[in-house]
Amino acid sequence: MNQALRQFLLWLGCLCVLSVSVAQAQTVRPNVIIIVSDDQGYGDFSAHGNPVLKTPQLDKLRSESVRFSDFHVAPMCTPTRGQLMTGMDALRNGATSVTAGRSFIRRGIPLMSEIFRDNRYRTALFGKWHLGDSYPNWPHQRGFEEAVHLMGWGINSVADHWLNDNFDDWYHHNGKLQQYRGYCTDVWFDLAMEWMKERALQKQPFFLYLPTNAPHGPLWVPAEYSRPYEGKGPAEFFGMIANLDENIGRLEAFLQSSGLRDNTIVIFFNDNGGTAGVRTFNAGMRGQKTTNYEGGHRAALFVRWPNGELRAPTDVETPTQVQDLLPTLIDLLKLKKPAAANFDGQSLAGLMRESPRGSSPPFPDRKFVVQYGQTPTKWDGAVIWNKWRLVNGNELYDLKTDPAQAHNVAAQQPEIFRHMRQHYEQWWAGVEPLIKEFYPISIGAAQENPARLTAVDWADVYCDNVVNCVRPGQNKNGVWHLLVEQNGTYEIALRRWPKEADAAITAGVPEYRNENRILPAGVALPIAKARLKLAEVDETKAVSAQAKEMTFNVALKAGARLPMQSWFYDANGRELCGAYYAYVRRK
Repeated sequence: MNQALRQFLLWLGCLCVLSVSVAQAQTVRPNVIIIVSDDQGYGDFSAHGNPVLKTPQLDKLRSESVRFSDFHVAPMCTPTRGQLMTGMDALRNGATSVTAGRSFIRRGIPLMSEIFRDNRYRTALFGKWHLGDSYPNWPHQRGFEEAVHLMGWGINSVADHWLNDNFDDWYHHNGKLQQYRGYCTDVWFDLAMEWMKERALQKQPFFLYLPTNAPHGPLWVPAEYSRPYEGKGPAEFFGMIANLDENIGRLEAFLQSSGLRDNTIVIFFNDNGGTAGVRTFNAGMRGQKTTNYEGGHRAALFVRWPNGELRAPTDVETPTQVQDLLPTLIDLLKLKKPAAANFDGQSLAGLMRESPRGSSPPFPDRKFVVQYGQTPTKWDGAVIWNKWRLVNGNELYDLKTDPAQAHNVAAQQPEIFRHMRQHYEQWWAGVEPLIKEFYPISIGAAQENPARLTAVDWADVYCDNVVNCVRPGQNKNGVWHLLVEQNGTYEIALRRWPKEADAAITAGVPEYRNENRILPAGVALPIAKARLKLAEVDETKAVSAQAKEMTFNVALKAGARLPMQSWFYDANGRELCGAYYAYVRRK
């Protein structure tokens, strides 16, 4: 082979390698990070006009993003999270409330995490889950390969680890309890960046879900963050947001230094309407968290993707909803959609991309419903249609002329009023048959034995907070709906306090103090008898003063769906409360 031919073949080989490298670079799949703050309102950003709070890093992210200025979530957190994960309305997917046996997504509905996993993405969650604390609802059982998370709604939830206080807390790592040093929000971001660093080294595309428990109460934060706001508003609440903002800056620096920034979609939004900050500033909106007015469900949404050929950073005023995000990501990333997936949301990809000069991005003229609830009832929601809002079925507002929703114009706009009520009627007919269905908690599964049950999941009973257990006169009780996974004899241990509290059923628990953080003392109760009703068993036993739990044995058959209830009585047979905790073990 002559020298000229050798050099030509060498040049051709290099060209082929270069072509393959360029092709591979062009086909590197983008990463996705979704950050969700908890109880931060639309007005809790300095870029939205807050006169006190400073959020420079969130403002910077906003300035670099496509911003959806008429974006809607649920007025409470679990329904929002379920809608994000499924692309379906809360009343359709089953996760309609934060508690009361209604915080689970129905089986068979594909989740965002499962869709990314099945499309060969690495998946992780660090923070707040709030879509079930038992098999098969844990995040590591629903598509997240790596999950470190709180239980229930978070710190001071009945379901969470006893006496977590935002500092050096105990979280569940893929189902196993583990302590993590540091302030909660710092821990979530530290874990996220370590995990992303490993993905970058291995050149693996990833989906990261980063839902913080900040700034949800309890409002406990290092004093360096709250001190600047003392005397100017809710100092601890604003301090938690300031700490979150600092972590957004740390994340941005990491994405820059790791080379991940340009090919990573970053999505940020808050999970419901405003809370502690609304008295300082609520962006002119009526209502707050839990209400059907604009202040209850309008949220910020920022979407940034430097390499994604999105339109220049700008405001998109088209009404949108959290259910849109999953179909949007499937569209943008060309993910394979599961056959079982049915969405109430619609892709926003067209709104995000640059449109021809002088034209508007195509998007359907649509109406959609915002509704959640412990026991959802007809008309207890809002219908959104362009500038119009139908609230509670009998109030109509024009947000262009009346953003504060002060003037009901139902009588002046009868056709608009009729059309929106008609839309709701049709929507309600589709979801009403599902409302009375309770998703059962599995017991006896090999993946979780024993199963830990808490009062959070009593059907149609609100018992979500530690204070519901410790205050006198609460008299809380309710029914757990169970699904038996395997035949066997089941040991049910009833407790008033969780195992980690190590307290007798009759005893109180001391007040907990840690610097400025206080949990009230739990009262002693004259409990003399414990009763369990499950399947064919209805048994009562005497409770000694030293007993920490009362155990019962019940034979159960696989596939049975059964209610279970417990009672604690005094010596005269007066009901004092139910067992707030039950540990169910298949022998």
